[in-house]
Amino acid sequence: MARKDDLTGKGPVSGNTVSRSNNKNKRRFERNLQKKRFYIPSQDRWITLKVSAKTLKTINKNGIEAVLKEARQQGINV
Repeated sequence: MARKDDLTGKGPVSGNTVSRSNNKNKRRFERNLQKKRFYIPSQDRWITLKVSAKTLKTINKNGIEAVLKEARQQGINV
């Protein structure tokens, strides 16, 4: 299963671990993914989504229905 955010589609990014001697080694920066259940009152049902902590803050601010509507406009199938 891909480690991607269900709503934004963002996944891990790559970069370097830099030591004190300035040696660079490739590494991955994983997203802080959480599996959460959300209640959608207009549809009277629960959905389970794998979202990042940043997306969770956005959902708390704007509401789940507004975030789902925006994700569908961007072409993400939720």
